[in-house]
Amino acid sequence: MSKQIVIVGGGAGGLELATTLGHKFKNTASVDVLLIDKSPYHIWKPLFHEVATGSLDVDMDGVDYRAHAANHHFEFQLGELCGLVREQKSIQIKPIQSDNGEELVPAREVSYDILVLSIGSITNDFSTPGVKAHCLTIDTTSQAENFHKKILNEFLKIKASSEHKPLKINIIGGGATGVELSAELFKLTDLIKTYGFTKISRHSIEVNLIEASSRILQALPERISDSAAKVLAQLGVNVHVNTQVEEVTAGGVIIKDGSIIESDINVWCAGVKVSEHFASLGGLQTNRINQFDVLPTLQSVSDDSVFAIGDCASLKQENGQFVPPRAQSAHQMAATAAKNICNLINGKALQSFVYKDKGSLVSFADYTSIGFLSSLAHKQVFVEGWVARNLYVSLYRLHQASLHGYIKMLLLMLVGRINRRLRPRMKLH
Repeated sequence: MSKQIVIVGGGAGGLELATTLGHKFKNTASVDVLLIDKSPYHIWKPLFHEVATGSLDVDMDGVDYRAHAANHHFEFQLGELCGLVREQKSIQIKPIQSDNGEELVPAREVSYDILVLSIGSITNDFSTPGVKAHCLTIDTTSQAENFHKKILNEFLKIKASSEHKPLKINIIGGGATGVELSAELFKLTDLIKTYGFTKISRHSIEVNLIEASSRILQALPERISDSAAKVLAQLGVNVHVNTQVEEVTAGGVIIKDGSIIESDINVWCAGVKVSEHFASLGGLQTNRINQFDVLPTLQSVSDDSVFAIGDCASLKQENGQFVPPRAQSAHQMAATAAKNICNLINGKALQSFVYKDKGSLVSFADYTSIGFLSSLAHKQVFVEGWVARNLYVSLYRLHQASLHGYIKMLLLMLVGRINRRLRPRMKLH
């Protein structure tokens, strides 16, 4: 009997899974693999902060889903999930509209035999007043590009102005995204003066990194947090810890003691959750941040024909901790989900997912990188400098290899080095 595997969400986990299953079933006429995503292209989410500052150009560096699907034996459809009817084994997809509101494709239903939810996560505003109205986010590539346009427009104002007032930027959230974005902003000021913005320097921006807990990078070892704080201080970032934001306004953020940290731009990078739109999707059981509760096999606790992987999945490990929402988690889950989907189709026993924390790395633009690796003896090995930087880059190369194979990954690496010679070092529009 024919089987339709539908994967919703083409992030790190979803696209890797579609690629693996496409090759697995390329000669099996009875099994079809379909990937659905609301964007036409893929960018590795840990690099969204580079899109926001123009270090990465989505038009040049993105993976086109249609082209990738054609090369890897699966189908791609553009669309956004809006409903699930488990009794009929079908999902509802929103209509596709042009920029001026014209309906290009009407709302439609897609049937499935096996459904995989890989819809990722967004930042969690914790219902803080003013966040939606006065904060930018970089949860998607389009949001990251909007931030990039905003920052370039502000630099145009500085270039045309006779005043020397710095651009004040508040970044709320001292996790990896907030820390890496802070460093990327100073890299931007170093690069942009090469392209006619001679007034711009590191003194042209004032960056405040605001974290509610006692230290930045709270999820990582304290040694990493301390080193990161020193690097940011050297760059010129004002790090505020134990600083809880009570409200966001157009002119800054109001913190718990009633004082205001003024700003021209507010960026919210705190917390993780799945969008509220999926909180009651098809009656699937979710947790307090709308993640889908899954069994060790990565199947939903509510329906064994529905899998969830990546940031949108909630799985409690044997040690009592939940699998963290990281790119390496999505990568590992995609591998296990691929095996289990094949086993499910072939009537074999399913495997339990076991998360292996291989460490974490944080990049401070081109200045430095720090992090730790998990050794075979389960000890943490601290790394920094060019070693950590090369390891950080290698994570992206491994993602490329899982999508394209090692030969094409090496070719992409070569083309990237050539482009750095031929193209501007940042996106200028």
